Amino acid sequence: MKKILADRTSLIDSSGIRKVFALAASLKDPVNFSIGQPDFDVPVEVKTAAIGAIEQGHNKYSQTIGDEALLNKITEQVKADYGWENPSVLITSGVSGGLLLAFLAVVNPGDEVIIADPYFVMYKHVLNMIGGKCVFVDSYPDFRLPVEGIADAVNERTKMIILNSPANPTGTVCTEQDVEAIAQVARQKDILVMSDEIYEKFCYNGPCPSIANYYDKTLLLKGFSKSHAMTGWRMGYAAGTKAVKDVIEEMTKIQQYTFVCAPMPFQKAAIAALDRDMSDYIAAYKKKRDMIYNGLKDKFEIVKPGGAFYAFVKAPQWAKSATEFVEKAIANNVLVIPGCVFSEKDTHFRISYATTDEKIAQGIEILCKLADG
Repeated sequence: MKKILADRTSLIDSSGIRKVFALAASLKDPVNFSIGQPDFDVPVEVKTAAIGAIEQGHNKYSQTIGDEALLNKITEQVKADYGWENPSVLITSGVSGGLLLAFLAVVNPGDEVIIADPYFVMYKHVLNMIGGKCVFVDSYPDFRLPVEGIADAVNERTKMIILNSPANPTGTVCTEQDVEAIAQVARQKDILVMSDEIYEKFCYNGPCPSIANYYDKTLLLKGFSKSHAMTGWRMGYAAGTKAVKDVIEEMTKIQQYTFVCAPMPFQKAAIAALDRDMSDYIAAYKKKRDMIYNGLKDKFEIVKPGGAFYAFVKAPQWAKSATEFVEKAIANNVLVIPGCVFSEKDTHFRISYATTDEKIAQGIEILCKLADG
C-alpha cells in the first residue's frame, strides 16, 4: 500500500501527554494539576470589548500584520518598556503561532537551536519537524539558566538561542546576571535570541528581567493567553528592533499563507486587555505557588518557582522513573505530567497549580502520602 503520511509526522511525539489522558479517562472529579491554563475567566471588560467588536462588525480579516489600533498600542508599550526607537511588531495567533512563524522564518534543515532542558514541549517537536537540530543544555538540578553550558554549545551551526522566562515547566525566572551573560554570548557570535515571555505577568518577586533590555538582536514573543485567560482566543505578538526587522517581515509573509491574521474581534479586545490591571489575579497565583511549595517541600525535592504557574518536582526515590510515579498519582486521582514530556530525562513531574485552592490542598495531601511509597 502506498504510504500516505509525510515522514515529518513521525518526528512529533505526543505519547507522553496522551498516556496521561488515557489513564485519566475513568477518573471522577480528579485533582487536575495537568492543564496549563488559568482557572479564572477573561475579565468582564475584556469580554465586553470582544462582544462589542463582534456586534460592531469587526469580523473580517485584519491586515496580516495586525489591526492598526492594536499595533500602535503595542508599539508604544514596547518603546516605553525597552527604549526601542522604531520597533517592528506582528500580531500572531497566540505565542505558539509566533513560535511556528519564527522557526519557519529562521531555521534551515541542519541549523542548531540551543535550548535549556527542561523546555516547553513545542520547541522540540516543531524544530524536529522542520529539520532543525535541538541542542539541549542541562539545567538540572536548580533549573537556573545554564550560561556556561549554552556558551559551550555555540558553534558555527548555531542559528538561535531560546530563552523562556518565566519558564514552562519549571517556573524558573532568569536572573538579571544570567540574562546579561547570555546577551554577551549572543553578541559575540551574532546569534538571534528568541525570548518567549508568555508568562511575564506571573513573576512573583518583582519584574522579570528580559534580554530585550540588553541585546538588540532579540525576537520578543508575548501574548494574552496566560495573563488574561484568553487561551482560546489565540492572541500574541512578536516584536523586535531594526536588528530583527527582516525576521518579523518574513514571519509576516509566512503568516499570509498560514494563519492569514489573528482573530479580528479578539485583536480589538486585546486593546482593552492591555489596559486591564491583572495584579489581583497574579497575587492570588503567588499564594497558590506558596501553597504548593510549602505543602510539598518536606516530602519532595522541589525548587521554589519564581513565576508562571508550574512546579517541576523530583519523583521520590522509590519510583524507578517519574512516569512510574505519575501513573500511581493518576491512580490516586491526581493528574500530573511526567517530566519526560518536557525533558530528555524522566526524573521529575510537572504540576500546574492553575486550579482552586481547595484542589491544591487536596492534591498536596495525596501526593505527600504517595511520596513514602
